Formats: sequence, structure tokens, C-alpha cells
Amino acid sequence: MKKDELVVRLLDDYGSWVSDKEKAESRKGRMSDDLYPYDVMFSPVKINKTTVKNRIVMAPMGNINMCEETGRPNDKMLRYFFERAKGGVGLITTGLVPVSHGIDPTVTEKGKLSYFPRIDRTRTVQSGWRDLAQGVHAYGSKIFVQLTAGLGRVGNPQCLVNELKIPRSASFNPNFYMSQIPCIPLSDLKLRKIVKNMGRASADAMAFGIDGVYLHGHEGYLLDQMTNPAFNRRKLGRYADWQRFGIDIVSEIRRRVGDSFPIMYRIDLSCALNETYGEEMESIRSLKRFVNGRGISETLEYMENLVKAGVDIFDVDLGCYDNWWLPHPPANMPAGCFLDVAKQVKEHFAKRSVISNAGVEVPIVGVGKLGYPDLAEKALRDGMCDMIMLGRPLLADPEWPLKAYSGRVSEIRPCIGCHEGCINEFVEGGHPQCAVNPRTSFEHLYPKNPDKAENIKNIAVIGAGPAGITFALEASKRGHKVTVFEKNDSVGGNIVPGSVPDSKFDLDNYRIYLENSIKKASDDRLVDLRLSSTVDAEQMKALSFDCIVTAVGAGCSVPEIKGVDSVDTVTATELLACPERLGSAKNIVVVGGGTTGCEVAHWLSLEHKRNVTVVEMQPYFMDGVCTANRGYLLYYLKKQGVRLMNMTKVTSFGENCVNVAQNKHKNVPDPYNTWQPVLPENVVNPLAPKIESEYESECIPADLVVFSTGMKSVDKLYYELQTLNAAPEIYNIGDSFSCGSVLEATRSAFRLAREV
Repeated sequence: MKKDELVVRLLDDYGSWVSDKEKAESRKGRMSDDLYPYDVMFSPVKINKTTVKNRIVMAPMGNINMCEETGRPNDKMLRYFFERAKGGVGLITTGLVPVSHGIDPTVTEKGKLSYFPRIDRTRTVQSGWRDLAQGVHAYGSKIFVQLTAGLGRVGNPQCLVNELKIPRSASFNPNFYMSQIPCIPLSDLKLRKIVKNMGRASADAMAFGIDGVYLHGHEGYLLDQMTNPAFNRRKLGRYADWQRFGIDIVSEIRRRVGDSFPIMYRIDLSCALNETYGEEMESIRSLKRFVNGRGISETLEYMENLVKAGVDIFDVDLGCYDNWWLPHPPANMPAGCFLDVAKQVKEHFAKRSVISNAGVEVPIVGVGKLGYPDLAEKALRDGMCDMIMLGRPLLADPEWPLKAYSGRVSEIRPCIGCHEGCINEFVEGGHPQCAVNPRTSFEHLYPKNPDKAENIKNIAVIGAGPAGITFALEASKRGHKVTVFEKNDSVGGNIVPGSVPDSKFDLDNYRIYLENSIKKASDDRLVDLRLSSTVDAEQMKALSFDCIVTAVGAGCSVPEIKGVDSVDTVTATELLACPERLGSAKNIVVVGGGTTGCEVAHWLSLEHKRNVTVVEMQPYFMDGVCTANRGYLLYYLKKQGVRLMNMTKVTSFGENCVNVAQNKHKNVPDPYNTWQPVLPENVVNPLAPKIESEYESECIPADLVVFSTGMKSVDKLYYELQTLNAAPEIYNIGDSFSCGSVLEATRSAFRLAREV
């Protein structure tokens, strides 16, 4: 089984980087400004004959459900991109736009509608692209449209149920979402049609004023399936040559658009499956066909041939859907995680004197958690890449470039790496949003600066977590007089303990941002912040506020289980807030396998070197969590030797012992399965095997039991205020209304503040 040494080293590093406290500090991304002014980042760069004003690229994030059902870009999509152009990005790239409607059944909805933007349907649809280009150009930004050959095996298999159409791929490959469903190979004729469609879409894009095209050739999508021998195992025909499909596409585009129109290509240096799963590749049914993936040397050779065919610029990452945390790095990954990948390509191109058809060097774009200005600038100065790509950081703060350029780094709202808004929202049927920026994708509804309130109110906010602070800051912008009461001596709510693990540095950055923002508002006398202030309903009524908003958060929910007094117990939040509670405990059982439980297990195992077992009643750990974040934790918990017990009930506690009953039926899901996703609740897999009940008892040694069995809304104060008629208007937001995510907390707080 072939493996690349660089990929093996990086995969090991991504899981172990926080194990050495001293080294870990240097791997965290921080919003520092030590390298300001950022001379290289804000210098121009040439792509073919097109000059981009700075070296910041907005990454392609799928604009799912941001267009009309015909595929026409609508005002939501346009304003979303205009906001990032106004924020100073040099080059914007759109989300993927399929050109394979009628060929790949996974890209089209029933009724020939689309949840993707389209560029190939009618002049009515195409006019939206002209509007988009003109609006972006108004701010001096360039824009490339990302074209995809299709989804193939990583597309929604519901096309089989909805329209009796079998998903397609390069060869006979299992569908990613439902591996029981096979994908059948596309014929050479159909593939040639996609090649022609790519050329046509590129010519149309050029005619509409778009500045370049961007080929979606990574992560295991159809173009990657065709150009990677892991997925393309064809023996006959033109496309048995795994390089041919990509080269044909580039050649056809170049034929249609001429020599000067830029072509960008996104590629994975390796799908990294052999390096991820090792010998398990031979035994995992849905992976065993993929052992002969494209290695680094083969990818570099292919990239050279793509340049000869007409590619002008690359961005390079690692991984595919079957190890999805790689191309979508979650919060726990180190900052700048793919810089070594970009450097590998740059050094190879320099050694081989690779020059584009336009006679200039081929810029290599660095990707992967680069939303920290000092780190981004250093990567450019050190020659590790020629441009830096920002995705989620530009959802979190569209003004990232302007703030970095003007030295206002501390004002940048940081991404927290949760994937709740940018990915999970559209997986669940919505459209991309952002947990820390409630305006993302709602720019068409909410201007940056709100109108002043017609009726200025005296408002009390109880609780200074994300919901309380978001509401207070936004309401104060509208002229309201806002007083914030916080029982603790610092702000942040449950973010404070949540950001204790070194791997949660992104969340800690957000905590610092909230702290700075509310402090500035307090110093400017826009908000009256009262820390260490515990209030009750009677007090609040006596203060005669016009409006009271409770945002007091949630508390840990601890189940009543027989014998709990015979063991040392602590809640996950309490332990994070006071790590000294660990004491000398060696064997630790975490009860509850949601996100918090698994993150605490990761922290205890990696940073504190403890033996950890996690017990979860449900079939899946972290059910509902983004596949990238979930996959990362499961994969590295396994490598760290953390025992995960799903479909397991705690029946009682004994002295230094947790008694459990675990379902041992053969169809109980593998708790460490990271190569398949958990389907959304509203999607049923009719081929899924049935799980019977075969419970067996076991006693697990435990010096300490950590409860992570969910959170319970602290809503008592809200109802007391309501009963006392403490104010004319009383609202309850954030976790004290419904325990959820930062996304739900900030979204509700922002909308209420804009209307109250």
C-alpha cells in the first residue's frame, strides 16, 4: 500500500499538535498584529494577464439555496458577494456551479429545479451573473466562477428514490451517503458532453463580465473522481487515462476563451485515504476499492500537464469526503494546516521551471485556517504560497481585509471553526450562514448600520454570553440605552470553559473579541456593563426598564442514577472551568457522547494523558454535528486509544466503577466510523440494517465520572419576570430559550435587537 511521507506526517500532526504545551502555543492562530503593515498581502499579483489588487482570495463556499429555483443568482446571493468585495477582497470565487444537469442526476432536483446556481439554462438565468460581476467590480475586486463537472458518488442518492435515476461516477463506486447504493460509470460520450459544457459555461462567463473560471477538481467530486485512480478504474476508452478528462476540460476551455482568460484549478495533493486508514482500507467495504489513489508525485506530474493545457493558478489541499475533516479543517486543527502542501507544490514548480502559457509563474494559493493576519503575511513572506485563501473568516467578518490593511486586527470578528452555519445549515435544508455573524447571507435584509429606533427604550440584558452581548451591541447601535447584568466577573458565558482546551483556540479568539467589543461599547458609554451582578425578578421590576431580555444561558443536566454518591463526579463544564478537579484520577468515564463529551475526552486524553472511556446511549456519537468536526474527533479519539461505547446505558455506579449495559448486536454502528456520514433526521436509508437488542453488562473502572448529558435552559428568571409584569416587554433568547449552538444564540439576539 503506497503512502506519502509528507501526508503521514501531517495527519499525525493534526491530531497530536496540542500534546506538547510549549509547542502548541506557537501553532495557535491569534489575532495579533506584530507584522503590520502587511506589505506582501496587500501587494498586487498577476494571474495570466489579469492583475488582482491584493493576495487575498475568497474561498469557494457552496452557494446552496442562495439562488432562485431556476438557478438564477438572486438578491440574496448578489448582496452576499458584494459585501465581501466591499470588505476589500482581491479575488472572489463563487461556490460550485454544475454544468452537468441532465447527465449527473444528483445535481438536479425534481421538476428540473436546482439548489445550485446555474449558468447554463437561459438568458434570464444568465443575466444574474452580469449583475454579480458588475457589482463586485464596483469595489475593485475580481471574480471567478467555480465550475464543477458534477457530484458523482458524493451527490445526494435520493435521485434514485425521487426519479429512479442511479447516481453516476467514474467507475462502479459506492455512494458516499448510502454505500449500499452503487454509482454506475459515465460513458465516454456523456463525459465528452460535460467537457463541451465546461467550455460553453466558460465562454458565457467571459461574455458576462466574469474575470475567470475556477475548476472544482478536489475533495472527491466528479472531476476528482475522473482524475484520480482511486475512483477511476476504467480499463477501456479515452478516459481510462485518468489525466485525460481534466486535460480535455482545460483544453476545451482554452479553445473557447482564448489565451488571456484566467483558468484556476482546485486540486488535492492527495486524497490521503491510505494514510488515513492504513490497512483498514482492505477491510472497510466502502473504501477497499480506493487503495490506488493518486500520490503526490503523480499529482505534481498531472499539475504540470494541466499548466501545459492552460491552467494559470492552483490552490491545493488534502483529503476527500471519506476523510472530510481534511478539506474542511474544523476548530481543532492547527492554524495554517496546509501551508506545507502549498510549499511542496511551489518548490516543485520552481525546480521544474514551470511557467504558464502566458509566460508568467503559476501562483499557488495557500488554504486551510489562514484567517490570522500575522500568520497569513508570514506565509507569503516566507514564500510558502503566493496568495492566501479565506473562506469562513470572510463569512465571520467580510471586512477582514480592510481591517487588516488599516491595522485594526483586534476588531476582526474571528471564525470559531464550528461549521454550524456555513455547512450544517445547508446540509439540513437551509443555506450558508455564520455562527458569529448573523448578517451573513442576510445582507439583502439587514444593512450593516441599522436605522435608529423611533422609540428609544431603556433595556436590561441579563447575561453576557454570545446572545446577550450580540443583542446589547446591536440594540445600542439603534440608540437604545442598554444595561448588561452579568453574574460572573467576566463575559462569555459557557464560551469561557469551552475555550480552555488548547485545541479550541478559535473559540478563545471569539471570547476575546466579545470581551473587547463589549468593553469598547462600555468605554464609549453605549452600554452600561455591570459584572459580578446577580439580579432577581423583584429587583428588575423595581428598576422600571422598558424592556428586559434574559440571556442567562443553560446549566448542565445530570441524570439521577443509582449509586451516584459512591463515585467522584463532576460536570464537563465544571471540569473545564476548574481543571484542578482532575486531581490524580487516572481512569475517567465521560457519560454522554455529544460534542462537549467528545471534546472533553479529547482534551483529557491528549493534554492530560488520562485513560478515557465515553459512554453514549444513542447509535451515533455527536449525532447532528457537522461531518468534518465529528470525523476529526472520532478519528483522533481512536488514535489516542479512547474507548467509545455507543448504544450503552449507565445502569448504576459502584465504588470507583460505572456499571453499563451495552448493545452488542452485529448491526450496531462502528463508533469510530469516519468514512460515512450520519444522515439528517428527515432522510431515511431504506437499505440500512436493522438493529436488534442484545445487551451485555460490564463494569468500567472509574476514578472520576464526567457528566456531559446535555444542557438544560435556565429559564426560571424569565418566567418570574413575566409573572411579575416586570417590564412592558420581556424576551428570552439564547440557551435560556433553547439549548443549541452559538449560531442559534447570535441569530435570535441579532434579529430581536433589529426589531425591538
